[in-house]
Amino acid sequence: MATLKGIGRLSAVLLVSEVFHRQFANRKRLASFLGLAPSPYASGAVKHDQGISKAGNRFARRLLVELAWCWLRYQPTSALSQWYRGTFGAGSGRARKIGVVALARKLAVAIWRFVEDGLVPQGASLKPEAP
Repeated sequence: MATLKGIGRLSAVLLVSEVFHRQFANRKRLASFLGLAPSPYASGAVKHDQGISKAGNRFARRLLVELAWCWLRYQPTSALSQWYRGTFGAGSGRARKIGVVALARKLAVAIWRFVEDGLVPQGASLKPEAP
């Protein structure tokens, strides 16, 4: 995980110790564990999501939001960064902050796929090998 640009050695160790030493059946369970899953609201005919639940691992959620900001800086050509800039880039500061939480969820799923299956996120680059 630390071979991806934008993810440092300490962040990788903390994510493995907090999150990725567990097995998750799917991406929804991963997001639920992190507290990045949407909270549904249903009352009569009204059904919508209220935002993230925040019921999961607070430390890992905060770390992933910080990693999302780093991802935008160090992986500007990745599909995740381009999605964020296309969706939230021209918006207000509040919209960008909300968008980075959505990016953190997508990044968590991408990192999970990288850890489990070795799939590098689309457009992401790896750090050069040290001599």
